[in-house]
Amino acid sequence: MNENKSNLTRTIALIVVFTLLGIGAGYGAAQLNQPVIASVNGEKITQQEFYDSLVKANGNQVLDSMIALKIVKLEAAKQNIVVAEEEVAAEIQKYYDYYGGEQAFKETLQASGHTIEDVREDTTANLQVKKMLSQRITISEEEIKEYYEANQDSFAQPEQVKASHILVDNLEAANEVKAKLDGGADFAQLASEYSTDVSNKDNGGDLGYFAEGQMVPEFDEVAFAMQAGEISGPVQTDYGFHIIKVTDKKAAQEPDYEASKEEIRQTLLEERMGDEYAVWMDELFQQYEVKNNLVKQ
Repeated sequence: MNENKSNLTRTIALIVVFTLLGIGAGYGAAQLNQPVIASVNGEKITQQEFYDSLVKANGNQVLDSMIALKIVKLEAAKQNIVVAEEEVAAEIQKYYDYYGGEQAFKETLQASGHTIEDVREDTTANLQVKKMLSQRITISEEEIKEYYEANQDSFAQPEQVKASHILVDNLEAANEVKAKLDGGADFAQLASEYSTDVSNKDNGGDLGYFAEGQMVPEFDEVAFAMQAGEISGPVQTDYGFHIIKVTDKKAAQEPDYEASKEEIRQTLLEERMGDEYAVWMDELFQQYEVKNNLVKQ
């Protein structure tokens, strides 16, 4: 979860790079009749003044980031690094899951002035970088075993439930929803119509998998007592009244080295990539003809 949000932060930061340098596109310093974007007591602030201020404050850092991104694209083409649409979609789905659905994520982007297409482009570049860096990094079996032994308890899996819910404000509404479900109505459809939980109502009320203690006690008690496929009656919590549908259950599992190896390898790979990226990018800057004509501020 935290890694997903960190990746999103980097994604939005890169998008802002394009926004900052795109503001002044097409406007020369000597051009007259600059668009006015603000004024104070009639004193105008032009778009070019705004652009110049942004360049002075962030220009070198932003341009360096844009140069690095251009190098990544050129190097990916040179190495014939292909990123499938399915890979991009899987990464973006992680953002949807974290923010409680596709709509919630897109609303977050919109509030920042960005689009899903911006994220898709940046995600493609990130995946290209990972593929190229992974060719430079070797994770040994000994390293994987050492990590497993040091973190063995974290690889145990407690019992988990996968559930969806419909949250309403009062018992009357909860009973109405339950009656419709008993009559054969579609759970996902009713979630979108009735649920007050905007983070997942458009995703069928899906809460994903969770272990005991992750939900409020009243919710946990009912969900973990149910079998897959069952739908509860109204369950009252501090949030309102829930109708819960359990869609799957996973039994508790002891730590398993073989089952954890790939996860550990990916974790160690991610850790190494940060340091390796700086070395790799320095090498590429020497290989490509880079001209930075922005006056250093």
